[in-house]
Amino acid sequence: MTITPEIVAEHGLTPDEYQVILASMGREPNLTELGIFSVMWSEHCSYKSSRVHLKKLPTSAPWVIQGPGENAGVIDIGVDENGRGQAAIFKMESHNHPSYIEPYQGAATGVGGILRDVFTMGARPVANMNALRFGEPSHPKMRHLISGVVAGIGGYGNCVGVPTVGGETNFHPAYNGNILVNAMTVGIAATDKIFYSAAAGLGNPVVYVGSKTGRDGIHGATMASAEFTEDSEEKRPTVQVGDPFTEKLLIEACLELMSSDAIVAIQDMGAAGLTSSSVEMASKGGVGLELVLDDVPCRETGMTPYEMMLSESQERMLMILKPGREAFAEAIFRKWELDFAVIGRVTDTGHLVLKFKGETAADIPLAPLADNAPAYERPYVPTPKRAAIEAPAVADLGAELLKLIASPDLASKRWIWEQYDHMVGADTIGRPGGDAAVVRVHGTKKALAISTDCNPRYCFADPVEGGRQAIAETWRNLTAVGATPLATTDCMNFGNPQRPEIMGQFVGCIEGMAEACTALDFPIVSGNVSLYNETNGTGILPTPAIGGVGLLDDYDQRVGMALAANQALVLIGDAGSHLGQSSWLRVIHAREDGPPPPVDLAVERRNGDFVRGAILNGSITAAHDISDGGLLVAVAEMALAGKVGAAIDGDGSAGWAFGEDQARYVVTTADADALIAAAKAAGVPAVKIGTTGGDALSAAGAKVALSELREAHEGFLPGLMNR
Repeated sequence: MTITPEIVAEHGLTPDEYQVILASMGREPNLTELGIFSVMWSEHCSYKSSRVHLKKLPTSAPWVIQGPGENAGVIDIGVDENGRGQAAIFKMESHNHPSYIEPYQGAATGVGGILRDVFTMGARPVANMNALRFGEPSHPKMRHLISGVVAGIGGYGNCVGVPTVGGETNFHPAYNGNILVNAMTVGIAATDKIFYSAAAGLGNPVVYVGSKTGRDGIHGATMASAEFTEDSEEKRPTVQVGDPFTEKLLIEACLELMSSDAIVAIQDMGAAGLTSSSVEMASKGGVGLELVLDDVPCRETGMTPYEMMLSESQERMLMILKPGREAFAEAIFRKWELDFAVIGRVTDTGHLVLKFKGETAADIPLAPLADNAPAYERPYVPTPKRAAIEAPAVADLGAELLKLIASPDLASKRWIWEQYDHMVGADTIGRPGGDAAVVRVHGTKKALAISTDCNPRYCFADPVEGGRQAIAETWRNLTAVGATPLATTDCMNFGNPQRPEIMGQFVGCIEGMAEACTALDFPIVSGNVSLYNETNGTGILPTPAIGGVGLLDDYDQRVGMALAANQALVLIGDAGSHLGQSSWLRVIHAREDGPPPPVDLAVERRNGDFVRGAILNGSITAAHDISDGGLLVAVAEMALAGKVGAAIDGDGSAGWAFGEDQARYVVTTADADALIAAAKAAGVPAVKIGTTGGDALSAAGAKVALSELREAHEGFLPGLMNR
């Protein structure tokens, strides 16, 4: 078959990129070889527009065992009850394009894929999180998309037996044509049983395990590397189909084999399937691979090498085993009723060679596929700074609080999380809805705190400040439960990087994130980039979703945000004043104006360290960070969580009530004088703002019954989805 310019374009490759392929190969590629280059050089797999900027992120710390470059990040979390080292392994990834085209399977396979990234490294998954962005609730497709995505996440996570313990859900018209589905998994492993993906050992067997290969998901990585047009519905065949029951068997079989010494390297088959897994394993190990595709287990007849290599069928893994261990490994996978096949061997050629029906179906040098993939420094334009605004005055404090807490972003997400099993495994402490999920490290007094955060409106108005805030907010949420923040994973969701203003958003967010990670000792150890989230030239808001993990040495020391009666309310941090880009301005006045709140990272660190210390010494009985909606929304959320009211003192101004100034917490304490004195000694602003009790929230002359608050807070999603 002659490779024409039209075929090259259909594979998402530019004419210049094709010329590089010709130079690398020394000849014209065949269709299978072109397909392999196409997926490996896709934005989704190669990060060709983002690699040069991702290198600016801090990725190391004394507790980081493995940073970016493997299936997931790894951090040290101390020892178990027997003194054996333990690690938390985690990552966040996107499944945006598939979830818009086919919401149930797109979201479900996003969960399955991120689970595999974690247990591939030897960890038992203990928690799932998600960060979801939908368009306008009134958009004609949105109820269908919300319903399918939530059902897909719940259906997969519940069946596989890993609790979904929290997340976030926002709504904005910018996501009408491209919703975002970002999934995160956290697992626990022994530090002496962490598995990596670099192939090694000449002649060692290459083994395929899991489900059979079908035609679903072919060119999924390429589809995820292009923007949508009117015919996006026709891309449904590129969406994979998941089977959580098989995934559960695969987890158990892999972990059983990992308890032996049989595995040299292991990699899940994610985006680009057998292609990416084989290329990445060989290139990381500096070796070659020869695969016999006749031996690949297929569930459909007549599959070609092109289809087998590009299929993204789910629940599949690729392994390099020690020689002579094949029968031992096969017995384990057959016991779990999974496919097992030796499909090749490690070579010293530096090439990926594919055999099929006695012929060579492909012979590609590995260096240009992986290490020498295109890397572009695309032109970018920094986002212009916005002028400060003059905000209007509060007209009716109580009514505006009710309207805010009933708005799509701030309303209860109970309708969503009640569809998730967040208690399976019996190690989840508390239900979703707080600042951070807390999951016990089984068999110890330790617990992991997990949070996902980002304010895309902030990032759109000022990418640098928004990037700082996304990291700081995640750090603050972990701190608010008493955990020490350790590391993050990111999911960088942006529009078309070939537009300089979009690339400017990406570069700005990276800059802000890097500054915050450095100042807060909060490195990024894994992540994902999802670009081309556009439809007909209209992009999403820049959305660098951040997933953070922290550690509690004793989970009995954690606090939640629920109010208890007869406690003092104390504001940690300065009084609010900043209303630019605030939820109040957007919801009450239909404006998205001004700059976002500035983030002073030194103040963030100082205030947060004080709050964490006071939680751990028992001075604080409840804590909640102040973010979207400001002080009054934070106190209202605490009151609803504890079913206890509060009376707050303040001037009733918009800035005081609804300002979204950073580095602030509302806490409760039995001894306000002692807490405030300790804060003063630490140089931290702290002031008593009220007391808890009763069945209403009173503030600056306004009074709203908790029953009225609850009705407003709980009404949005059931009203939308059940109409």
